[in-house]
Amino acid sequence: MFKQKILNKKSGILTYGMTPPKAANSPERIAEIAQLQIDRLKELDIDALILYDVQEEAERVDQERTFPYLPTIDPATYSDHYLSQLEIPRIIYRCVGNYTETQFKDWIKADINRDKFSVYVGASSSKQEVKLDLPSAYTLSKQLNNNLTFGGVIIPERHILKNDEHIRVVNKIKQGCDFFVTQATYNVEASKNLLSDLYYHCTNNGIEMVPIIFNLAPCGSTKTLEFMKWLGISIPKWLENELKYTNDLLDKSIHLSRKIFEELLDFGLEKGIPIGCSIESVSTRKSEIEASIQLMSDIKELLDKKMKKVEFSVR
Repeated sequence: MFKQKILNKKSGILTYGMTPPKAANSPERIAEIAQLQIDRLKELDIDALILYDVQEEAERVDQERTFPYLPTIDPATYSDHYLSQLEIPRIIYRCVGNYTETQFKDWIKADINRDKFSVYVGASSSKQEVKLDLPSAYTLSKQLNNNLTFGGVIIPERHILKNDEHIRVVNKIKQGCDFFVTQATYNVEASKNLLSDLYYHCTNNGIEMVPIIFNLAPCGSTKTLEFMKWLGISIPKWLENELKYTNDLLDKSIHLSRKIFEELLDFGLEKGIPIGCSIESVSTRKSEIEASIQLMSDIKELLDKKMKKVEFSVR
C-alpha cells in the first residue's frame, strides 16, 4: 500500500519519524528504548516509519550546538535488530557522504528481494568532505535494486534565500526521486512559495509532481526552540513570539502545527499537488514525544476528513 501510494503520487501519506538511540547505550538499554518506541507506535495507523541517519553538521553554522552531538545506531541496523516486531514499512535515511561506494552498494543490494525505502541526504555544507555524492547514490540505486524506492530532502527555507529549491527538486525527480520529505515546518509562507513555484514549473514543463511530505515537530521548551533554529528551521518572528510568551508552549506549538499543515494541505489539494505529513519529536523529553503522538492522531483525523471530501467530489 505504501509503495503504491508513492508511485501513484497520492495525497495523504502519513509517517512518523524518529532518531535511533545513541550508540553509546548498552545493548540492554537500547532494547529497552526500542520496546518503549514499539509500544507507542504499534497502535498508530501510519504508512511508514522514518528512521534518521544523523550527522554532526558542525561545519554548517558557527553557533554552538544547543544539544551536544552524540553518534547514534545505524538506522538500518536499529530497524532490523530492534524494531522487527513492528509491521510498518521503514524509510531509512542515508547521509550518503558518510559511506564509501562499496559500503553503499552493499547496503543497496542487501535484502534485494524485498521492498526498501530510503531518503538520501547530501552534505550539510560545502565544507564537508564526502565519500559519495548524491548523483552517484541515485545512479547506483537505480542500477542495483529495482525494489528500492528512494526520495530526497526538500528545504523551503533554502528557497527564501536562493529561490531555486524547485529546480533542485525537479532535477532530483529526473534522477529518480519518487518523493520528498521536508525538515520541520513552521514557516507556511516559505512552504507555499516553494510549492507554487514547483507546481507552475512542473505544469509548464509537463513534469508530474511527486508526493511532498511536510514534517511537523512539537516544541515544548525554549531550549527545543533554540535547537530547531540551530538546525536551520525557519520560525517567523510572530510565531516565535507566540511560542515564547504563551502559558503552554507545547500545546500552542501543536495548535500552530495543525493550522500550518491544514493550510498547506488545502493549497496542495486545490492544485492537485500530492501532500503528505510526517511527525517527529526533535527532543527526547517524554512530554514532547507524547505530544508528537497526539499531533499524529490529530493529523490523521484531519487527513481522513479531507481525503473523504476529495473522494466524494470526484464521484
